[in-house]
Amino acid sequence: MFVLNQFELRVIATGTLRDFWTNHNDCEQQLTAWYRETEKSGFKNLNELKLEYPSASILKDNRVVFNIKGNRYRLIVKINFDYQICWIRFVGTHAEYDKINANEN
Repeated sequence: MFVLNQFELRVIATGTLRDFWTNHNDCEQQLTAWYRETEKSGFKNLNELKLEYPSASILKDNRVVFNIKGNRYRLIVKINFDYQICWIRFVGTHAEYDKINANEN
């Protein structure tokens, strides 16, 4: 029996994604796909997220790092599963990611 998710995960700060792909237009398609998939996901916890995105890295405080465009870019989000909200915390090149503390951005 196929059951649709009752919830959608609300993604906040999507302008951050648009701003980024304006300067890095080679990742617009991948970021748009990530946004659409994540918004419709209704993940209830990190385990469900990892089933869909096995290469995602789980950090402390429900932060998740996604590899975008073959790991050329990195996207960090913070998720509140109870309220079904996903905040975009960082999107950048792999080199930019290496210069930040992913647990705090």
